[in-house]
Amino acid sequence: MLHSQTYSITEIKENIEEKSALDEPDEYGNQHLLHKTCLLPYKSSRTFPIWDKKLNLKPENKEVSPSMKKIIVINHPSQWSFNTPGVEVISPRKYLEDSSYMKRKGLRIFNLSNDYSYQKRGYYVSLLAEARGHKVIPSVKHLLDLKTQTIVRVVSDELDELIQKSFKRLRSTEFEVSIYFGRNVSKQYDKLARELHKLFPAPFLRARFQKDKKWVVQSVKTISIKDIPEHHLPYMDEFVADYFSKKRYDANRPEKYLYDLAILVDEKEKSPPSNKKALARFEEVAQKKGCYVDFITKDDYSKIGEYDALFIRETTAVNHHTYRMARRAQSEGLAVLDSPESIMKCANKVFLAELLQTAKIPTPKTVIIYSDKDKSPEFRLGFPCVLKIPDSSFSVGVVKANNEEELHAHMKKMLKESDLIIAQEFLPTDFDWRIGILDNEVLFACKYFMAKGHWQIYNWESNSEEFSGNFENVPIENVPRHIIETSLKATKLIGNGLYGVDVKDINGKAVVIEVNDNPNIDAGIEDQLMQDTLYSKIIDFLVQQINRK
Repeated sequence: MLHSQTYSITEIKENIEEKSALDEPDEYGNQHLLHKTCLLPYKSSRTFPIWDKKLNLKPENKEVSPSMKKIIVINHPSQWSFNTPGVEVISPRKYLEDSSYMKRKGLRIFNLSNDYSYQKRGYYVSLLAEARGHKVIPSVKHLLDLKTQTIVRVVSDELDELIQKSFKRLRSTEFEVSIYFGRNVSKQYDKLARELHKLFPAPFLRARFQKDKKWVVQSVKTISIKDIPEHHLPYMDEFVADYFSKKRYDANRPEKYLYDLAILVDEKEKSPPSNKKALARFEEVAQKKGCYVDFITKDDYSKIGEYDALFIRETTAVNHHTYRMARRAQSEGLAVLDSPESIMKCANKVFLAELLQTAKIPTPKTVIIYSDKDKSPEFRLGFPCVLKIPDSSFSVGVVKANNEEELHAHMKKMLKESDLIIAQEFLPTDFDWRIGILDNEVLFACKYFMAKGHWQIYNWESNSEEFSGNFENVPIENVPRHIIETSLKATKLIGNGLYGVDVKDINGKAVVIEVNDNPNIDAGIEDQLMQDTLYSKIIDFLVQQINRK
């Protein structure tokens, strides 16, 4: 069952046979269970025999505009008393049986049905909404996720620090948090409620926590509006207004747009993969191609399912929200750049080194180091040599060792951050080739020159504004053939997404330094020759991926 069965306080006391004591509900209606011997799923809720008194209902039928995009599906529409202007409120039966809803496009469905159990009407509202191409909350995937213990373990791992902090003052061993549109009636638990809602974007949830050595999530379940305690209802006006007034839900997509595109950014990032001018060009080009564009951040994790495509313009990493958001988008059926597989393969230099060497693609001589006492780098590579932390990017976490003393000092420091690090031979050149590749075709070619007086493209220790080297766009037809062929061979090992291959030309031989899953596309640099054609090709690829799905 996907919904929560409700037990009265009397039923619980009778069933636990005095083996567990209950605290009185606190001022926020949260209930403490003092002992772990209570096996029944306790619900801090009451029955509602007289709904119109409990909800202060004002039953009236309001005319709705046929162009309305947002729809609330609830068992008793006349009992929805909250102020949601511009939102149509209908029953599950009407949504399922009225053929006009099947024909309407661009609908956003908020499924507040009482019962999401398999083959119940609430389940079919979410299922058929997806079949009709409507955006629905919660999705069938989320309903099924809530049935698995694996998901519960993921929640405990993802939110462990926040969970411990939220409950550190509690004396009880069990606790429940009710979540209404991502909010809790107590400010103390509001942040936890928001984070749980990001993971499980269902309108109403109840999470149960248990403490042994530390607090862990025992269960997360959907509840219906009738399970909300009467003294929580006054808070609902604020929660409902806040939820439906958010930009994503408040602004209906203009009819001229066919797709919803989310571009993930971090405005605080020092060296993002696209500058502001490039992001503006992506938006303008995407709009011309029928895409409604939203710039989102890591805080919009729960909204991923609302879009048709996700384009990541933030530096990626595996143990990072960029990977989790890519994974979530992929599981929701979105077109994704960068795919989670690409992030996983490119972001870790140990994996990438093994992959390239196995495929016999030329790379610098490479040694994987497990211990600061390892002597192989100096014997196999000589000096100077280069050391890299596996998930380094933009030259951060990459150092040069000129002698044995520097080598072992760097190794000792870096092995505190990672159990494995990489040592590579030093191959000095004036510039690196950056070959941009999309869908196994060359997109652009640049020469990235080393920073002034430095051996890397970026010199993060420089105090001047010129912390990076110059660049030169090169027409693809002017790029040496062996550079192009080796780059394409390398990216075919990763996938068919958007990549930037860093290559050195050593005596007429292409040597791959790394493959980046999240290459720079900056206005005034990578687009210097192609201008809007560069942005257009990337957006076209995303649109094609949407249509294939």
